[in-house]
Amino acid sequence: MSKKSLYGLIIALLIPVLCYLWLKQASDTAVIMPRHYLLDTVIEKQIKGKQVSDSIWHTTKDIRLVNQFGDTVNLYDQKGKIIILDFFFTSCGSICPKLTHNMVKLQQSFTRGGDIRKKQVDTSIVQFMSLSVDPIRDSVPVLREYANKMDVNSDNWWLLTGNRDSIYQFAFEEMKVDKFSMEPVNPDFVHTSRFILIDKKMQVRGYYSGLDSASMLKLAKDVGYIMLEKDRGRKSEVFQQIIELSWLWLVIAVLVAGFVFYFTSTRQKN
Repeated sequence: MSKKSLYGLIIALLIPVLCYLWLKQASDTAVIMPRHYLLDTVIEKQIKGKQVSDSIWHTTKDIRLVNQFGDTVNLYDQKGKIIILDFFFTSCGSICPKLTHNMVKLQQSFTRGGDIRKKQVDTSIVQFMSLSVDPIRDSVPVLREYANKMDVNSDNWWLLTGNRDSIYQFAFEEMKVDKFSMEPVNPDFVHTSRFILIDKKMQVRGYYSGLDSASMLKLAKDVGYIMLEKDRGRKSEVFQQIIELSWLWLVIAVLVAGFVFYFTSTRQKN
C-alpha cells in the first residue's frame, strides 16, 4: 500500500469518527424541552405535497376566582406569563403546608438579582396560583392570613377561592389531576401533591411532585427552557433524532471508507 493510499484511508476513517464524537457530545448537552401533556386531537394536512400529522394540544380554559386581596381575577389575566399552579386548603394538616413551603422556595428562586431578603420578584416571568379545594371555609380573610403566615410574596402569587364546582371542574377537566397525580384523587375532594406548569399559550407542560426537591429543581429548569422556547421546536426534535442515530452514521461511514479503500487498492493492482 502506498503512503498516499494509507493517508487517504486514515482520513476517511477519522472524519466519520470525529463526526460521531461531536454528535455524541452534542447529545449529552442537548436540551430536551418540556413536552406537552394534554392532546385534543391529531389532524392530517398537506405540506408541500406530503401528508403530515399535526398535534392539537389542549388550551386551558379560563376560570374566574377571587384572590387573597378580594380581587376578582381570571386565569387569562396572566396571558403571556408562565403559570405554576397547585391545589390546597388552609386547614390541611398533612401535605399542604409542605407544598406551600416548597412553592415559597420556588418563588424565591426567581428573585431578581438572587437577593432573597429583598424579595424583588421578577413578576414578568412567572405567576404562581394556589386554588383552594375547600373554598367555602377558605374565605378571603382566611387566605390572606394564611399567606402572611406562610411568608407568601403576593406580588406574583394568588391564593384563590370561589365557586367550588368551577374549581373542581377546572381541576378534573382542564388540569386532569386525576390522571397525573401521584396519589389517588377523590372526585369529591381534590388532594394532590402535584405542581402544574402552564406555558404562555395556556397549555400544560408538566406535572411535578411538590414534595420532592429534585422534582422542584426540574420544574425551575423547565420554566427556563420554556422562556427560551421558539417556534423552531420541531427542528430541535429532528436534530435530537439525528443525534440518537449517530451510531448508525458511524457504521455507514466506516463501510463506505472500507469500500473506497478496497476499490482504490484493486485499481492500483490492475
